[in-house]
Amino acid sequence: MKALIITGNLVQDHEFIYPYYRLQEAGYEVDVATKDAEDIKGIIGMKIEATKTFDGMERVEERDGYDLLILPGGAKCMEKLRQENEVLLFIKDFNKKGKVIGSICHGAQLLISAGIVKGRKISGYYSIRDDITNAGAKYVDAPFVTDKNIVSSPNYKHLGPWMKEILRLAKERDK
Repeated sequence: MKALIITGNLVQDHEFIYPYYRLQEAGYEVDVATKDAEDIKGIIGMKIEATKTFDGMERVEERDGYDLLILPGGAKCMEKLRQENEVLLFIKDFNKKGKVIGSICHGAQLLISAGIVKGRKISGYYSIRDDITNAGAKYVDAPFVTDKNIVSSPNYKHLGPWMKEILRLAKERDK
């Protein structure tokens, strides 16, 4: 089983580190994709080592190599990431294949920019509630929200229940 975390500089540290280790604990091989495979720093200073670059993410074999996708938050990080076309195409296709996507906090901005939230229930940080609603989704303020293959959460206070639901859904879909 393989998981991918797509992130960038100034990611919200908690929202990266907890899924990273929780997925490994559950038996996943975890890759971390950043622009140019550069090592980055979280908003509170944690150093994060990348294993992949965004280059080539639009290739089918790249998308098919992963079972699960995590989009951690961080407002400054997402503002830059949502401008990366390869990332948005990857997310859009991952969703089309029905693979599990976990989004937390401002990670919902990538779901919006990939054009995959319309008609769905989505959670995210309260300050992007209008963005979620204006993109055609129903904003839900809950520890996690599951809508088909997407599990979203408003913030790092809910990391435990959010990851538990992501792993439950991934296991259910793997049968």
